[in-house]
Amino acid sequence: MSDAVQPDPSRLDPTMQAEIEALRAQTGETRRATVAAMEDILHRPFPVLDHGFVRVVDYMGDDGAVVQAARVSYGRGTKQVREDRGLIRYLMRHRHTTPFEMCEIKFHVKLPIFVARQWIRHRTANVNEYSARYSVMDREFYIPAPEHLAAQSSDNRQGRGTVLEGAEAAEVLDILRGDAVRCHANYEHMLGTDDDARLGLARELARMNLTLNTYTQWYWKTDLHNLMHFLSLRADSHAQFEIRVYAEVMLDLMARWVPVIHEAFRDYRMGGLHLSRPALSVVRRALAGEAVTQADSGLSPREWRELWAALDLPMPE
Repeated sequence: MSDAVQPDPSRLDPTMQAEIEALRAQTGETRRATVAAMEDILHRPFPVLDHGFVRVVDYMGDDGAVVQAARVSYGRGTKQVREDRGLIRYLMRHRHTTPFEMCEIKFHVKLPIFVARQWIRHRTANVNEYSARYSVMDREFYIPAPEHLAAQSSDNRQGRGTVLEGAEAAEVLDILRGDAVRCHANYEHMLGTDDDARLGLARELARMNLTLNTYTQWYWKTDLHNLMHFLSLRADSHAQFEIRVYAEVMLDLMARWVPVIHEAFRDYRMGGLHLSRPALSVVRRALAGEAVTQADSGLSPREWRELWAALDLPMPE
């Protein structure tokens, strides 16, 4: 696992810290498959952004469980580790999915609301979120670091361009912080939890005034196949920074949990390249020494640029 991110208990409130220490103090025998590297960090929060975290609450299965499911075998250790690794890489390479669904993992995640609304687009997980209908939202907001304040990209409608600097950056930070503080103060005032006149508005109504950088929390449980799909999109360099940093921590946790599968996933999914039929034809023609142009390639101008960028080669003249 990367040395860059380590557990940080200070991200939890004192009550939750005490509960987690009590959980970690418990031990017991089991006949289930366990992974020592996961047992070591179970329940511990890994910091993300300014107030967020990811922690593993539970997991089921390991590298061997995927091999067992693929072979539909009764036990473990019937094959050498080298053969198991080869089978896992074959399954990953040929996009078999069912064996990877035999492993599951449950995370507790603290994240800004706007990140959660992007994350929830992955509809293949079981999710239970902190409810502002029943509980009062904490006064915690995500405020970006200055280096992550960027203008809208001129050629990507869902991306960032040049980083803002100086007075512009300072003004944006003041607006973000000021709006969040003011809206939360009004939220508490409407609830009647401050020292002013008590309005006593219902929690389910008062919550509408909160800014999207307010932190929420949820439990997110998924199987390994769908976790890898999530990570292949959200740990990608093109993903939005604020969700990518969560995915990168989860990718490190996956390396602890299923190291052989993680290696294959990095090789074939994160570091690999899927070519369309026309793109594969272009590569074959180029390798055969044929001069290929975008006009006769069957690719759009954008596909043409993306192909040569992915191959890390200059576009043919």
